[in-house]
Amino acid sequence: MKKMYALSLKPFCHTAIKAAFVLLWVMLLGITSYAQRTDGTIKGIVTDENNAPLPGVTVSVKGTNRGTTTNANGAYTLTVNGPDEVLLFSLMGSVPKEAKAEDKKVINVTLVTDTKQLKDVVVIGYGTASKKDVTVSITTIKSEEFNQGVLTSPAELLQGKVAGLNVTKSGDPNQAPAVVLRGPSTIRTTGGAMEPFYVIDGVPGASIDLLAPADIESIDVLKDAAATAIYGARASNGVIMVTTKRAKPGQTRLNYSAYGAMEEVSKEIDMLSADELRAYLAKNGQTLIPVLNDDGSSTDWQALTKRKGYSMNHNISFGGATANTDYGGSVNYLKNNGVLKNSSLERTTVRGFLTQRFFNNRLKLGVTVTNSHTKGNDIVQPQVLSNRLFYLPTVSPFNKDGSYKEYYARTGSGTLNPLSLIDNNFIKTDDNKTLINGLVQVDIIKGLKYTLSASTQRDENNYNSYYNRFSGLAVNFNGLATRKSYLNTSTVLESYFNYDREFGQHTLRLLGGYTYQQDRSNDGFGITTQNFSNDNLTYNNLYLSNPSNTSQIAFDNNPISTLRLISYYARVQYSYADKYLFQASLRNDGSSAFGVNNRWGYFPAISAGWNISNEEFMKNIRAISFLKLRVGYGASGNSAGFNAFSSLLVYGSSASPKFLYNGNVTNSIGPVRNDNPDLKWESTATTNIGLDFGILKDRINGSVDYYIKKTSDLIYDQYPVSTTQYFVPTYTANVGSIKNSGIELVINAVPVRTKSFTWKTSVNLAHNKNTIEKLSNDKFTINYIQTAQLGGKGQSGNYSQIIKPGEALGTFNLWHYVGKNENGVSSYENADGKVISTQPLTTDARVAGNAQPSLIYGWTNTFYYKSFDLNFLVRGVTGNKILNATLAGLNNPVDSKIQNIPTFTLQESYKDINAYLISDRFLESGSYLRMDNVTLGYTFKPHTQSVKSIRFYVSGNNLFVITKYRGVDPEINIGGVTPGIDNNNFYPKTRTYIVGVSAAF
Repeated sequence: MKKMYALSLKPFCHTAIKAAFVLLWVMLLGITSYAQRTDGTIKGIVTDENNAPLPGVTVSVKGTNRGTTTNANGAYTLTVNGPDEVLLFSLMGSVPKEAKAEDKKVINVTLVTDTKQLKDVVVIGYGTASKKDVTVSITTIKSEEFNQGVLTSPAELLQGKVAGLNVTKSGDPNQAPAVVLRGPSTIRTTGGAMEPFYVIDGVPGASIDLLAPADIESIDVLKDAAATAIYGARASNGVIMVTTKRAKPGQTRLNYSAYGAMEEVSKEIDMLSADELRAYLAKNGQTLIPVLNDDGSSTDWQALTKRKGYSMNHNISFGGATANTDYGGSVNYLKNNGVLKNSSLERTTVRGFLTQRFFNNRLKLGVTVTNSHTKGNDIVQPQVLSNRLFYLPTVSPFNKDGSYKEYYARTGSGTLNPLSLIDNNFIKTDDNKTLINGLVQVDIIKGLKYTLSASTQRDENNYNSYYNRFSGLAVNFNGLATRKSYLNTSTVLESYFNYDREFGQHTLRLLGGYTYQQDRSNDGFGITTQNFSNDNLTYNNLYLSNPSNTSQIAFDNNPISTLRLISYYARVQYSYADKYLFQASLRNDGSSAFGVNNRWGYFPAISAGWNISNEEFMKNIRAISFLKLRVGYGASGNSAGFNAFSSLLVYGSSASPKFLYNGNVTNSIGPVRNDNPDLKWESTATTNIGLDFGILKDRINGSVDYYIKKTSDLIYDQYPVSTTQYFVPTYTANVGSIKNSGIELVINAVPVRTKSFTWKTSVNLAHNKNTIEKLSNDKFTINYIQTAQLGGKGQSGNYSQIIKPGEALGTFNLWHYVGKNENGVSSYENADGKVISTQPLTTDARVAGNAQPSLIYGWTNTFYYKSFDLNFLVRGVTGNKILNATLAGLNNPVDSKIQNIPTFTLQESYKDINAYLISDRFLESGSYLRMDNVTLGYTFKPHTQSVKSIRFYVSGNNLFVITKYRGVDPEINIGGVTPGIDNNNFYPKTRTYIVGVSAAF
């Protein structure tokens, strides 16, 4: 044992002695070298090509963490440790420059513009690319082009700015806008199935509500499948890439922006005043029942339930960037009071990030934390919006004792006091979203980079409502309370390699990666109960309720589920001589939501481009500065709105789940969904042909795109099946297909550019045709799907829209109005072609147009004169129809004794017992032209180092609209499967006036 130990120890000691001598020699050499070094301070000035000083230039000692930045005069001071050290000068948009220290005391340098860096850069999946090199359809909107206004969602920044993107929103502060890109591609609405897929700073699926508009640097909209297929099964509705603001290298920044706004209702329906209603009834030999329907009052219910909405927004952000560190943070506060009483939104957004580079920038570590806390106050809109129109103006709001006047025995449509509905019922929401994202990026060898990104998003959603003992919605309930609390979490891991190299005239970019995502949904509960001793605690302490039976306690049927997605993806981009461009990608997605036979799907894409302007034969055509042809084809999918049980046999409770069994209350449990092992995602294939152009050194530039987008394997969950073969009479299956085709045109121009005045203009036009191609196959058959059950007097079982092959989504199916007979009664044509003056049958309905616009357009103009800027946006749509079911329901002369009527009805005969029926008489043109925004600003730039600029501005939104539509506003929601319907559900559109300031330090 000792011998073995000695044998093993001897070589170790010998090696240790040699290592000690080597270490001693290195130390002595280091001391000698150090003694020979001469420390020194170097000063200098950095200028541009015009000899103007450049502030914010990073000056660092190459290979170290030592550095500084130039001041407002372009001056810097830096200490070096020896003559062999090298100074590196860098600034975004300029070519970096190096200078050896030697024995110099002063080093002045001039940085020249880097034309490659100044090329327009667009964000694509898992990377960026020069705009001139992309072969797909992408639109980029910079922060200076964003819309101004009281914006509750960043999606509104793009309204009217992107060809083919339709963003619609009412004046409701608590309602998210509907966003549709290149037409609807599905007949599902749950879980954002019709919405584009959002990616924030590379984090896929992040909530767009996490960001304040002031924190966004740019938004890239990926339209065709050749661009979106890299995101596979979630990208068939397009992808919106959001890039947040960060300081440029060498900069430190502090920004503050704020505005105050006043909103008012832009238009209301002209309802009869009390005197006008009394006169109308007297003219027709009718009277209101005294006291009950006419107490001598004259009440304007629309005026009593609305208000001027005052809003404000504050945003403060800071950041900085050195050669090795990038940091920043922001806080945003928004308070938006709606124009209907007791409706408002309050949101606080906090964001912070830190990125640090190590080992000569070979390793980058970063973390970003974002939190958005939104509190909403809302009213019971379906009842308030209806009753503020229908309720009799001849009745006062209050009794003599100050209580709300109600008459529950009154029949008709307007039976509840609108003010009582607002004050005796309330809804409060409290949503808290947090996103944490960590990043590791390693430059392995020249051109090869590895990125690991891990993120977790946590959404806490709380809903609370209370109808008190005076509520007309809960008569004799002694208080009705609802509480819901759900937690949704999403964890995403992205791991991918990028390889970028140039070989002479060849440029090659490769991407390969892996994604793992887990979504856990509906972790929580919802319960409704009633019968409280008093209203003091509202929805708090539900145990104080005293329901008399089990039917008075209702639990939500929202089962918890965990969904997993695993993906592999690859992309290759190649260009030759900046003329010939090629891109191909493939993504393989696996999802636990779908059947065991179809868990995995492939989403390929290929595209090519030809920079014609770089060809020799174009050199002499000086008028054309840029010309590129693009062709692409790809497939993407839609898996939004599914949970882990979508393809499985599911057991659950029926509509009346509780029953008595042997004296005990028991839940009824049985099959509620059939299994489908073949269920898979919807797939959208897009062919896109585009032409990008620039004329007169790009003073005029733009693009034109033609596309065909076809979605197959449409999912519908109500296919009828036999209960002899299946547990449940309906089945969820992939059967149908839907097609969108269209053309988009974008033109940007600078008509005037002088030393003190510039005019920029941009117009975008988009035409889209939507068609349902099929709904059936050999196994599952359905001829059509009826939708839009709007109700109304005697019409509770009627449908107003139909989904059928050959027609667009949102096609109206209505009775055909032919005028009035000799007695002034509305008449219709039945299915046999006969004119009748009685209410038609449901089989008498016919196709009568659709809600899809044939043209969407936006026109932006910006004028700069010295320190002033003026911007305005005009936008609109044409070719679509709106069903004005609100006006139809109000147009009821016979019931004017119990409910109010609009001035429109004064032209009707009192004998017209059919005037209120929903027919194509009330199908109106939805075309409009809106002056959406006008902003006038003045920018003050003081000659100080601490203040870069201060801008003051005034802005107006929705200043006027040109339309023939007779309703409140023609901008009706076109999302969902029932687009284009106005049915007493439209929160009033607002006109907004804003005063704001933004300062950069």
